[in-house]
Amino acid sequence: MFHKDVFLYEGKKLTLRQFSKQMARELYLYNTLSRRKEKFDPLNPPHVGMYVCGPTVYGDPHLGHARPAITFDVLFRLLTHLGYKVRYVRNITDVGHLENDADEGEDKIEKKARVEQLEPMEVAQHYTNRYRKFMEAMNVLPPSIEPQASGHIIEQQQLVEAILKNGYAYENQGSIYFDVEKYHQKYHYGKLSGRVLEELQNQTRALEGQEYKRNPVDFALWKKATPTHIMRWPSKWSDGYPGWHLECSAMSHKYLGEKFDIHGGGMDLIFPHHECEIAQNVAAFGHDSVKYWVHNNLITINGQKMGKSLGNFITLEELFTGAHPLLEQAYSPMTIRFFILTAHYRSTLDFSNPALQAAEKAIRRIWSAQKILASLSVGNNSSFSLEEWENKCYEAICDDLNTALLISHIMEATHFIHAVYDRKATITAGDKDRLQSLFKLFVEDILGLRQEVATDNRTMEIISRLVEMIQQMRMAAKANKDYATSDRLRDELNKIGIELRDRKDGYDWSFKEE
Repeated sequence: MFHKDVFLYEGKKLTLRQFSKQMARELYLYNTLSRRKEKFDPLNPPHVGMYVCGPTVYGDPHLGHARPAITFDVLFRLLTHLGYKVRYVRNITDVGHLENDADEGEDKIEKKARVEQLEPMEVAQHYTNRYRKFMEAMNVLPPSIEPQASGHIIEQQQLVEAILKNGYAYENQGSIYFDVEKYHQKYHYGKLSGRVLEELQNQTRALEGQEYKRNPVDFALWKKATPTHIMRWPSKWSDGYPGWHLECSAMSHKYLGEKFDIHGGGMDLIFPHHECEIAQNVAAFGHDSVKYWVHNNLITINGQKMGKSLGNFITLEELFTGAHPLLEQAYSPMTIRFFILTAHYRSTLDFSNPALQAAEKAIRRIWSAQKILASLSVGNNSSFSLEEWENKCYEAICDDLNTALLISHIMEATHFIHAVYDRKATITAGDKDRLQSLFKLFVEDILGLRQEVATDNRTMEIISRLVEMIQQMRMAAKANKDYATSDRLRDELNKIGIELRDRKDGYDWSFKEE
């Protein structure tokens, strides 16, 4: 309702300025289930429950693992900034994830343990530690709770019992399978992924290892362990282990309840993993547990999904050290984070050295702007609409986490800061202080980009003294009207990556942007 520049919004009268500010902060998320963007309306505000599928810990994390971690880290940060109290649960899969991502083959962790002659939990612990180390390097905040599948066997068994009791599972020789066709008669199996049950049945008839199932599309809730299977737990059905899909239903239910707000993960998990989660939840509780299903797209190499199973992955350690044949150089953790954020999370992101190098150059310009922002001279007016810029930044990040658009707005502010520094634009003292706060908010607090120390303090001290010595030599040359020597000294510094700027009141220097 509009009357004399006053809006009635959710029972409150707001001015046009207040209304614009409010609308800029309304969060919308794309819901995979409804296939549209929806206004975020939590079940129990201000509390928000968010569950995200974490790694299967049988190898070092690669670039593909970084994308969901960073995507949902930004969402976690944004929700917290908007005033929500978030319980963020991200699991560790350390049992039950078989080689072909379905119900056959060897457990991925157990297979790794056999190769390395270790206990499976040694493998899981080692790579869990490695995962956490690399997430910390990329400034990914730890979740509120990080449960492990092997630590919740009882909860998974209880969930199997509930599904059996409700008639949507059956036992065969110690293994328990979900009855997809019976479930589909009452509910809709395939509503998340858009898969058609009849087509799935036709596609899976030729697969091996289906003899214990009534239907080839049925999936395991509990598997009876073979005599050589190391990871096993006792149950009323058999000594065995849980199916891969079961853990997330059990742990999300334990820590977030029968209904919660957000379930996240990569698009490669939509089917079968998340489709099976929905079926399990509905079969056990009578309803889907999740209000918003949010999925990030994949990172590709030459158009092909990056993954361990395809052998085309680059680990984060290789990226940080440059030790991979596809890499032209090493890339810092913040360069990797920035590279991932330059694309919308629902868009594919193709790896390339030029893209990473462009990200490296852009983030250096941002740090340069942030460094000189504090030293800007102020005037009586600003040639930059800070309020309009702030609203644009909020609109971008609140519109389904459009980090790419937010970064473009940040670069706009970066250009303005450099323009003020070069005396080509002006800023007031109040706007300068406000821009410092907003720059920190959007760059550091929400996007999670932190400055990296390229050199230690002792090295910086030595560089600063050398630059000071050379500047004194330049000033002496100028005093003797030897401008050629003065220019040559400045140019030599420029060649080795140090940019020198003369000022009326002295000089300053910075590392040159590449």
